[in-house]
Amino acid sequence: MYAVIEMGGKQHRVAEGDRLKVELLSAEVGSTIETDKVLLIGGEKTVVGKPYVPNAKVDMEIVAHGRLPKVIIHKHIRRKNYHRTRGHRQHFSEVLIKSISV
Repeated sequence: MYAVIEMGGKQHRVAEGDRLKVELLSAEVGSTIETDKVLLIGGEKTVVGKPYVPNAKVDMEIVAHGRLPKVIIHKHIRRKNYHRTRGHRQHFSEVLIKSISV
């Protein structure tokens, strides 16, 4: 069984036992969270929500917090002596999918 969930403005396809990097969550490492923003349940029988599947939830455990590798942003306008370089490292939370229930 798998599910498509919405977290941090993005959609993720998850199954039990998957590890997933999502936007930074405010909960502590080791705590359990659940989401009811389930868009689709797949497997033997597929259930599509309008927009969410009623009475469906996904339980997750926060495994770690961290930062992704640096992304370099470079702006340049030719012949105008303009160039700017910036870097950005996005924070994330890694979650372990414990269970999917309908």
